[in-house]
Amino acid sequence: MDADLLAEPRLIVEPGAAARVSAVAAPVLAGMGYRLVRIRISGEAGCTVQIMAERPDGTMLIDDCEAISRALSPVLDVADPIDRAYRLEISSPGIDRPLVRRSDFERYAGHLVKIEMAIAHQGRKRFRGTLDGVEGNAARLVRDDVPGEEATVLLPIEDIAEARLVLTDALVAESMRRGKAAERELKRDLGLAPPAAPHANSNPPKPKLAKKPAKKPVPANTKKHRLAAQRLRRGDSDS
Repeated sequence: MDADLLAEPRLIVEPGAAARVSAVAAPVLAGMGYRLVRIRISGEAGCTVQIMAERPDGTMLIDDCEAISRALSPVLDVADPIDRAYRLEISSPGIDRPLVRRSDFERYAGHLVKIEMAIAHQGRKRFRGTLDGVEGNAARLVRDDVPGEEATVLLPIEDIAEARLVLTDALVAESMRRGKAAERELKRDLGLAPPAAPHANSNPPKPKLAKKPAKKPVPANTKKHRLAAQRLRRGDSDS
């Protein structure tokens, strides 16, 4: 499954100089086991080339960003896709991430998204609503931005200029769950944590019941017993 996700092409891509950077960066990332998400070139503080990447399962750690930066910097220096000095920035897609592949639209079904079309659909270019999966080559969206009109629309993914998740409590909670799961998996891979038992919670051990203390035998040779035996020998009886 990871190999299929790793080879899955992006359906939403960048034009111009970002496309040249993509042609250099994407093969390097794939060789390291990562997927390219997006490339953005901005002129703030000189020139910054931001490369978003992720693992096939959608997670990304700080160590991953550092490894990509060390591997990709010399390759970009040789290829020289940018005609001026720039600062390279490697980052994760973030919680309110862009959606660029079919699997992204499937994975985040049920979450709120904003979509801007490169080609107008039904006379509109901007849509907002709850993502409802994929149908054919189109993303199914239940709109909440125009009450009274048809709620569900099918937007061709290849005609989308940008699709981005909207930050909500549900999205933050899911992102935290994914991050913790990725961290546990990394620790297991590095041998820093014991592997999870396959049926750890299926049959929990029953608590042991404390044993009742054994009753002490009743003494049979007390002063009371000896006096009673003497009276019995004398023929006396207890009153």
